[in-house]
Amino acid sequence: MQKLTKKIANEIVRETSLRLQRNVNIMNTDGIIISALDKSRIGAVHEGALEVLATKKTLVIYPDQKWEGAQPGVNLPLVFRNQIIGVIGITGNPEDLVDIGELVKMTTELMIKQEFLDSQLEWKQRTKEMVADQLLKKDPSFKDIHENLRLLEISLVPPFTSIIVQISERSLTNRAFIEQVEGAIGKRKGIVSFINFNRLFIALTGIAESDIPERVASLHQLLKSLGVKFRIAYSLPFYKADQFSQSYKDCEITLEISDAATDCASFANIEVKSLFYQVDETVAERFSHRVLKNFDTEKAETLEVFFANNQNIQQTADKLFLHRNTLIYRLKKIIEDTGYDPKSFEDALVLQVALWIFQKKERKSGS
Repeated sequence: MQKLTKKIANEIVRETSLRLQRNVNIMNTDGIIISALDKSRIGAVHEGALEVLATKKTLVIYPDQKWEGAQPGVNLPLVFRNQIIGVIGITGNPEDLVDIGELVKMTTELMIKQEFLDSQLEWKQRTKEMVADQLLKKDPSFKDIHENLRLLEISLVPPFTSIIVQISERSLTNRAFIEQVEGAIGKRKGIVSFINFNRLFIALTGIAESDIPERVASLHQLLKSLGVKFRIAYSLPFYKADQFSQSYKDCEITLEISDAATDCASFANIEVKSLFYQVDETVAERFSHRVLKNFDTEKAETLEVFFANNQNIQQTADKLFLHRNTLIYRLKKIIEDTGYDPKSFEDALVLQVALWIFQKKERKSGS
């Protein structure tokens, strides 16, 4: 049974008293005044309210009638889900209150319903946050996870996918934002929770691998329509729930090393590159320095664009706004300085790995 809390009772009294310019009392199911404009009446038993609770009918009290703890006015039952959860009393001349009493009752019951819905949403979101927190632990408690998911009526069914939305600007509140995102991915198809103010974590469950790009695209389109400034990173699909922690790290490294100008990136596109970001730093930098020696940003950019264009001379020159001969000169200079030819497959592989490590160091020194 829904209880009439002091919080909502105080809100009802404040709002209705302000509009009616009259004293308003709220009584609980024991007939005790729990909120009133006249604070001295709080805690007193209201006999008129007890009568309303017993008869389930509106009670009008006239000046010549005596009800302990009551004053002339009208007292109406407050009903929620077909049950009386309290009584609202409006002090004044009963003849002046007959017409507005029902309107006040209806408005009050709508406020109670909204407060209940808000509390339900708040409870559900806190539960989702607890699930997300457990999923991201290295050793999650699946007993707690499944118990909370049962309350939410959500099943943890593979395949799973992790998504991070890194937000730099938004206007919606957390609740409104989460509701919009849940609509885009499917109400019972995932757990959506803020990790911090600017980062949203989404754990997708039971969505086929082939459908993931479509869900991500829907999320991307939604965020664009809401005017949010963001970057999305999503993991590879996986089939064991204890892999959420690693998949979250995969999303983090995707945000770190993918092109900052790209607002939606998949770990699948940087998986190979990520391997070299996770090796021992000293070993990696020793390798990169041995291969590239005294490399500079111009050579790094030349190589990056050259590899991105499948080692095509003309396409690379066009992208870099260079004359073809200038690019050829730059490539020859790279061969002379490193001893590796970027046009050769095996040499290009060595240069690509060394370049990734070089870029990682440059990114760290610039941050």
